[in-house]
Amino acid sequence: MFKSNGFRVDRAVRIVGAPRRVLAAFFDAQALAAWWGVLRSVTTPRPLGVYALEWGHANGLAGGVFHGTVMQFRDGRELFVANAYWLPAGGEPLGPMGLEVTCSVDGSATQVRVRQSGTDGGARWKRYQDDMSAGWRVSLDALKQYIEDGATPRQPARALRSRG
Repeated sequence: MFKSNGFRVDRAVRIVGAPRRVLAAFFDAQALAAWWGVLRSVTTPRPLGVYALEWGHANGLAGGVFHGTVMQFRDGRELFVANAYWLPAGGEPLGPMGLEVTCSVDGSATQVRVRQSGTDGGARWKRYQDDMSAGWRVSLDALKQYIEDGATPRQPARALRSRG
């Protein structure tokens, strides 16, 4: 959906659970807090809806806000957030970027794929890409645990630091 010559992160995980439940975890405030460590959220699962997430300071890392506009939402299938920005605590905004989450049936499980893309290729974007690559790996593992075990997963350490 979002074409970029800049940074790109592409991660996938197989989760035993219904696609609708998996995608709903990207919108439900309690689920976002449990698997992603989100402090506050405003999410609207519909075209032109708000998608805003805030992380506090944790594990010695600075928090921040990720926000954008939901351009596409197909229940249990996909989410696309455009014109997204990362606002690190104490740092300059980074964006625009796109976030795409797709869910597809894989036997008794759901294959979840997350793609995040940015518009630049500079050094600051490279650092963000490195942070996001590691961060999505940890976060998707936490989502898998949340959906499959029904337990509160360990809070993923925010890979993003307040780097200007």
